[in-house]
Amino acid sequence: MDPQNQKPLEIHLVTATDSPEFTHLTRSLSQTSLVGLDAEWKPVRTQQKSFPTVSVLQIACQLGDDSVVFLLDLLSIPLSSIWEPLQEMLVSPDILKLGFRFKQDLVYLSSTFCSQGCNPGFDKVEPYLDITSVYNHLQYKKHGRSVSKQNKSLSTICGEMLGISLSKELQCSDWSQRPLTEEQMTYAAMDAHCLLGIFKIFQAKVAEEGELDLKTNKLSISSANLGLKELFKKHDMSDKVLSTQFCEALAIVQATTSSGVVQVPPSAGEVIKKSSCRDTKPMDAFLLKIVKKHGDRILLKESDREPKTSKKKRKKQLPINGISREKHIENFDEWQGTAPWDPLLGGDGCPKFLCDVMVEGLAKHLRCVGIDAAVPNSKKPEPRELITQAQKEKRVLLTRDAKLLRHDYQIYKVKGLLKTEQLLEIIETFQLNISEDQLMSRCTKCNGQFIQKPLSTEEAIEAAKGFQKIPSCLFNKNLEFWQCMDCSQLYWEGTQYHNAVQKFVDICKLSD
Repeated sequence: MDPQNQKPLEIHLVTATDSPEFTHLTRSLSQTSLVGLDAEWKPVRTQQKSFPTVSVLQIACQLGDDSVVFLLDLLSIPLSSIWEPLQEMLVSPDILKLGFRFKQDLVYLSSTFCSQGCNPGFDKVEPYLDITSVYNHLQYKKHGRSVSKQNKSLSTICGEMLGISLSKELQCSDWSQRPLTEEQMTYAAMDAHCLLGIFKIFQAKVAEEGELDLKTNKLSISSANLGLKELFKKHDMSDKVLSTQFCEALAIVQATTSSGVVQVPPSAGEVIKKSSCRDTKPMDAFLLKIVKKHGDRILLKESDREPKTSKKKRKKQLPINGISREKHIENFDEWQGTAPWDPLLGGDGCPKFLCDVMVEGLAKHLRCVGIDAAVPNSKKPEPRELITQAQKEKRVLLTRDAKLLRHDYQIYKVKGLLKTEQLLEIIETFQLNISEDQLMSRCTKCNGQFIQKPLSTEEAIEAAKGFQKIPSCLFNKNLEFWQCMDCSQLYWEGTQYHNAVQKFVDICKLSD
């Protein structure tokens, strides 16, 4: 899955059951043996007594060497009209379902359908394979010994296995808003599509190591189907009795080849279910072997259908400076008081912030608009370390961790979820003056300031030796280079620079 040679991802937004996109989805599900599943919902900021409502269900289908992703808009489609095909897909023995910790998604999905009168909801996914299990298996094979099973994120696994960066910035966006943005649709589609890419690597590794011996397959489904067709080709298949007999025989052979157990066909007079004669593509022998050895399933219990409530007793909390902790935290929900950089408090008048690990992305955006924004000195700082650093450097501490607000210092809890929202929130809250000449005036890497005089191309090449590679295509463009005085990183006013400037001009509305 080389990102440079990769075909553009085919994405279809399904908003109605009478649409061409829905027809394409049903046709694809009948032709695929492998799908990747994911779901998106509006994030819940406070504890609720009900599950979130799933807004989008992503289904990535593997069709030969190609793949396609369908985004089901569950806020537009009547759920009763798609419950049956989704249920059929989730339990189809002909389709291996891939997911990344999909059990929670299934709980929310089932709750969403139940709330719209689709009872029962979904309680099972089978056969199923979790990408976390795939990753752990490959790590075991790589190291030749048991390795600790780490709960790595999907983004980390994609980076290691596919060499692609899976941005999670839009994970907490409001998925209940319509229309969905192009960025949201691409993000949602990639979350499901990458599962197919990871499984493809796993499948190739299994084949390479000969873990599953295909020679033991005495009878494959495809050959069984061919044999049955040969058996019945001399007869008139339009005859309803013969057609029924063919479906019964095919069901027995499929059950035998997939599990080795012969199932008794329906007795005379018993109605044959539609699912036993579905027009679906059977799994190939190799995929069947993988399912048999590595496949799993998700089963929801009654206890999974009720939101968990904390049973821990709240400890009695002492007041801070005579003010209750709840009131203390509430006061910091809106910024109050004088900033530590204020000249009246001995500051230099220049806004300075310390962004903890929860808002490190905000730090880079603040630097892009010329604001001094530092990050913690250590990777996992204790609260006292953060406050000490902020006090020493006369900074306001920015965080999304409500627990930090209990400390007696100038701390602001950021409400926005996306970096652009957070940037505008800080600009408005602290009344920051942003001008166009401030944009891209600080090092986004370390927060340092640039040298006063720009470097020529020759000077930049010399400064970059053994440190940074400058593209040769820039040598004849007579550009000016700027260097960070702290980390020595070099910058130049290329296309990326101008795009970034325009982006923040639009965000901060500097052109109005």
